Amino acid sequence: MATNSRDHSSGSSKYKPRQERFSVQQTLELLGLIDGDNSDLEDLSDNDDPILDVNYQPPPQEQSSSEDEDDSSDDEDPIPQPTEHSRGRKRLRGANNGSGSGSGTGSSRTPRRRRQTQQIEADRSDDYSEEPTPGPSTLGQPNKGRGLRWRATPLTPDLAQFVHEDDTELDRNGWTPLDYFEQYIDRDLMKMISDCSNAMSLSRSGDPLNTSVDEVYHFFGACILMSCIRYPTIRMYWSKALRITAITDKFTRNRFFRLRGSIKVLIDDDVPEDLRKRDKFWKVRPFLDRILQGCKSQNRPECASIDEQMIPFTGACPCRQYLPMKPNPVGIKNFVCATADGIVLDFDLYQGKGALLEQVEEEEVGLGLGGLVLARLCQTLHRGTKVYCDRFFTSIRCVEQMMKKEMYITGTIMKNRLAGAKEKLASDKTMKNTGRDTSSELSTEDGKLCVVKWYDNKPVLMMSVVHGTEPEDTCQRWDKKLKEYVTVSRPSIVREYNLKMGGVDLIDRMISYYRMSARTKKWTMRMLMHFTDLALANSWLLYRKDLAICAAPKKSIMQFLEFRTEMAMTLLAQHHGQGSDADLSEQSEEEDNSNQGKKRFVTAVPHVSVRRRANAHLPEMISLKNAARCRVAGCTGRTRVRCVTCKVFLCLQGDRNCYTAFHT
Repeated sequence: MATNSRDHSSGSSKYKPRQERFSVQQTLELLGLIDGDNSDLEDLSDNDDPILDVNYQPPPQEQSSSEDEDDSSDDEDPIPQPTEHSRGRKRLRGANNGSGSGSGTGSSRTPRRRRQTQQIEADRSDDYSEEPTPGPSTLGQPNKGRGLRWRATPLTPDLAQFVHEDDTELDRNGWTPLDYFEQYIDRDLMKMISDCSNAMSLSRSGDPLNTSVDEVYHFFGACILMSCIRYPTIRMYWSKALRITAITDKFTRNRFFRLRGSIKVLIDDDVPEDLRKRDKFWKVRPFLDRILQGCKSQNRPECASIDEQMIPFTGACPCRQYLPMKPNPVGIKNFVCATADGIVLDFDLYQGKGALLEQVEEEEVGLGLGGLVLARLCQTLHRGTKVYCDRFFTSIRCVEQMMKKEMYITGTIMKNRLAGAKEKLASDKTMKNTGRDTSSELSTEDGKLCVVKWYDNKPVLMMSVVHGTEPEDTCQRWDKKLKEYVTVSRPSIVREYNLKMGGVDLIDRMISYYRMSARTKKWTMRMLMHFTDLALANSWLLYRKDLAICAAPKKSIMQFLEFRTEMAMTLLAQHHGQGSDADLSEQSEEEDNSNQGKKRFVTAVPHVSVRRRANAHLPEMISLKNAARCRVAGCTGRTRVRCVTCKVFLCLQGDRNCYTAFHT
């Protein structure tokens, strides 16, 4: 009773009943060590508690003898039995969920408890000649990724030889911008878009679209030209004051909007249901495959970078993402593999982890999302390629898996993925006190993988199988306190990462300059416009690279805006034979017949003083698509001749020359 009152006086004033105690005899019966029941013993051996786990071994620092001495201790005197006092205070921790003694300090392990555990093990070894298989216990097991041993030695890379492809830049000698562009979007793709758009329009609304291949070319050319010459709204391109004749001469405003809402790249009814469930972007998949085919046809360099790209879109779409740190935070995520020059080699739209699992090998399934993206985009790269990526993709397991495929990863890494290397690197506080440009390097025992920590404005962690700290160089960095650039030393891995990692950012920047960003609610149209921009940016980067190899003067190399404008005018001027003219003439007649009751745009007739200046009124030939009725009263003919000054259509043939009569 004295003991109980003393124990409870140290806690709260309210009396707390003590939990039931077990003697050693009862404990042995519960453990099954007396009646010889093996099944009970194996069930209890799964417990993770060191007091009840009969297979538990004390930590190495607490053992006083080696394994050889433990084996020879069977012949020594047994450990003395616990006293009556110890029996009275012995508790079964599993009965009260690990609660301690009455004083509240039972969670600490005393040497007496370890001796009792050893006694239980000695009794079990005497009763049974065969030890049961120990159950799964997490005690003493190393954490995931702690199998590598790190040491402060330099990296000794063992890399496979990269085999360069035959350079084909000379094969592109004399190429025009259209030739570069047709690597990605050719006439076959335009014909497929024309056929699918006509079929889908007729099946959905019953109203034929009657578009042609040339008109699809003109539509894309108009969209590209609108991205180079920006107006607040699309309707302004057909206004009187700001109209652009290169666009308005090809189609009316209503025709442009109808084409924009009717463009299709496949017939929906031909797509099976299982493909629709498996591929979230099936509505634009033929267009994406053609762009991807052009990207994969480019030469594979020795160095490539992998990063994520956002396709800006805030409307409803199958797989929309939000990345707050991106310039366009809301949209569709696209993983891109590009060269250091920014030329896209491969891409894969994010549809979830399940879609990536279907595209990688079986041993790569457990790599995580970043590792799966690396495995997918490295499939088209050659053996011995050096791949650069950011910390979203980098992990020790992923780097080791890519090494088996002879793909060598370099990138930043999160500190929680470094396992045992994090404790051996210099701490942030130590590096900050040492000063800027401090670096620390660790490598594995075989020297094939290294981790470098460099302190600039903040500590930077990097992992590589190619580059280490040496050879260091110097670079200029901005100092906020001194308000000037200072010279700091920089490890080799940082220099190479900065040189090779910016390819995806470069293509993103080129696309953002003149993006086809007309407002639309259709995610399919946004995808078509984005990947057309990607094809244009890729074409210009390849064009500039080819001319730089040929040592062409810089003044002769078109800038990106000039390249896009040239491509727009080329597409707007596409004309492939008389068949297209026949289609357009039929389309114009049908539109006139269908729009008889609609209000038409009427050009104001100039004053008579303007009309009779004979030296200023020159005829202008107009395309057949824009042909209109003669403006002279009583004439029913159609003409393609327009007065440059008066901007009215007039006949030049027939019994009466309306053009002459109008101006006299």
